[in-house]
Amino acid sequence: MEYLDQKSNTYIFKFDSLLASHLGLPLHYLPSYPANYSDDSKTWRPVEIFRLISKYQNELSDRRICASASAPKTCSIERVLRKTGRFQKWLQAKRLTPDLVEGLPSPLLRCPSQRLLDRVVRRYAEVADAGSIFMDHFTDRDRLRLLYTLAVNAHPILLQIFPGAEGWPLPKYLGSCGRFLISTSTRPLHEFYSAPPDQAADLAYQLLSVLESLRSNDLNYFFYFTHIDAGMFGIFNNGHLFIRDASALGVIDKQEGSQAASRTGENKDIFSCLVSGCQAQLPSCDTIPEKQSLVLVCQQLLPQLLQGKFPSLVQEEINSAIAQCGQDASPDQEVLRAASRLKDILRPLRTCDPRFAYRYPDCKYNDRF
Repeated sequence: MEYLDQKSNTYIFKFDSLLASHLGLPLHYLPSYPANYSDDSKTWRPVEIFRLISKYQNELSDRRICASASAPKTCSIERVLRKTGRFQKWLQAKRLTPDLVEGLPSPLLRCPSQRLLDRVVRRYAEVADAGSIFMDHFTDRDRLRLLYTLAVNAHPILLQIFPGAEGWPLPKYLGSCGRFLISTSTRPLHEFYSAPPDQAADLAYQLLSVLESLRSNDLNYFFYFTHIDAGMFGIFNNGHLFIRDASALGVIDKQEGSQAASRTGENKDIFSCLVSGCQAQLPSCDTIPEKQSLVLVCQQLLPQLLQGKFPSLVQEEINSAIAQCGQDASPDQEVLRAASRLKDILRPLRTCDPRFAYRYPDCKYNDRF
């Protein structure tokens, strides 16, 4: 397979195995595909090619688009979307403002601030020129592509606006082609449920640290998960844990506040319904608790990762901290304290050796690791 980027450079991808043969799954069932990437045909590195949405969701959204225009079963998706009222407003807009994304289903856009939307436009990598908060350099197709991506899956947008190179816990975005995106490869967390104790402790410690950085960071954005599963987190070859799938990640601007929090109505249209029912209700911006992501992780991931790995007294301490951290009815501060206690328990259980290349040999000289 060859992928041609916006600058006319040819990137080559090799597929060693498109699917696990023992699963016997059809190709269209898989949400992602492992591949090797090269820009010189000599050096290769592992990447993943993700579907923006599943093949079933693509077919469903296409039917909804055609039905919205009372079009026949085969219609021009692009032509129908171009005629919508929302896109006509996008064509006239000089700047991406909260009213233009109101009603879109992505958690990223549930509580948008102007500062966040300016960041989206300024860092959108699929345009010839970037760096401006104004969309003057966007073609009509650029605008439609951005709108469609935000409507179906904001994951690739998050990879672009909060890049790993700046310290955010996200893999590198390499580009997109149609309804597929390419990013650096990670192994999903569930493959490490049977990991030895020191590696399990290291991954759990990293996971809690990632959630801490999402909750409190220099840019004053509060990130939260609407739901969580083990496939949303991945581990690089050097042992570093990252967010593998950011599609369920919401963002609240603590510095500027949300310009959508006080709205009573929502601008729902075909773009609101591409991957979910049009009546889907999301909680208001001011009801997202600080503990939300921690509770989800402590309920659904940490028990599988840490269960039965350590001496009895240590295991009891770990189990107790996980149980307290996963109490949805507890106040925020109690959950945060339980998570902090769990990190304190896990810290000395991690070993310092070359298997953990992301922190070795620094861990030999720095207590922070």
